[in-house]
Amino acid sequence: MKTFANLMEEIVTPRRCHRCGGCVAFCTAINFGALELDDDGKPRFKEQEKCIECGLCYEICPEIDNIRQETKQRLGWTAPMGRVLDIAMARAQDPRLLMNARDGGVLTALLLHLYDSGRIDGAIVTKRVEPFTCAPLLATTRQEIIDAGGFHFDAVAGVSLVGERYSVNSPFMELMTPLARKELRRIAFVGRPCQIETMRRMETLGIVPSDAVKYYFGLYCRGNFRFGEKEKTLMEKAGGFKWDQVRKVNFKKGLQVHLKSGEIKVIDFDTLEPIKRRACRYCADFGSEFADIACGGVGTIEGWTNVILRTPLGRAVFLDAAEEKLEVYKNKNDPDRQAKLLNEVRTLSLAKKEMSERNRKESP
Repeated sequence: MKTFANLMEEIVTPRRCHRCGGCVAFCTAINFGALELDDDGKPRFKEQEKCIECGLCYEICPEIDNIRQETKQRLGWTAPMGRVLDIAMARAQDPRLLMNARDGGVLTALLLHLYDSGRIDGAIVTKRVEPFTCAPLLATTRQEIIDAGGFHFDAVAGVSLVGERYSVNSPFMELMTPLARKELRRIAFVGRPCQIETMRRMETLGIVPSDAVKYYFGLYCRGNFRFGEKEKTLMEKAGGFKWDQVRKVNFKKGLQVHLKSGEIKVIDFDTLEPIKRRACRYCADFGSEFADIACGGVGTIEGWTNVILRTPLGRAVFLDAAEEKLEVYKNKNDPDRQAKLLNEVRTLSLAKKEMSERNRKESP
């Protein structure tokens, strides 16, 4: 049986670690404490002598193939981009949510619907701890869920708009331990594809506290990027703007930079490729294929969200929320919208899979 030592050798050292934190969360959650995350979010031994070499940390890593097929089969995954029961374009009905939304505020509206109807005790989301520095949060109040909405970019932060410490890959898995301690048994989980897959693998193996997570909401993901001074200068030059002109930033087909003047600059992902985390070059999941509901801004009208309903549970939640929390796009003059939405996600999904396969073949 392979252990964390093998995970270090095969995944962490070659820089294929996605920093999802699942290996550390599992070890800590059952009070072994042999592992920890370093300052850069990578797992390492904390007290190696405490490791019982059970091998479960190895099995749940999204870079390891061992139980991927079993997890796919359990969730009804189908080629080429996971299970798709339906696809829609939607936005929150509450104008206050839309004001702070990254796209259409759908995730916040769904979480509030589940919370208000008593179906969850809380949600694992992100919060802004200072301008452009995000951290994982176990939101257990309605206001905490609302405050976590949006993309967390401050309109007046200027050059610090994309801070060196900012990462869209916050270590959500660190919250598994406090989740178990707080005895919250009904949680919604919002995360990126690698994080969702790690949690689903924990489900497959029956690892506590994954049983407390009742709903999985996934984000579309082109990759995770690091922004230092060098990278910020590169983006200014590529986009033809200065950071003190920026109002907000979003990821769609490229990095969208919204200026205070109302102009939108777009930096394509090929330009951003040099600052992408190495591990993301091996990830084949764009559309959060293991989630109940997956969403993002691709292929949509400004202010709306592209939503894929992947499981019967996800579809039921969405349809129920549509009655009082969501507005679903229904325009008789735009009959091809659903097909366009699906084609956009399929195109990006296949491109990411091809990139992953190519990079794995070229990797030493």
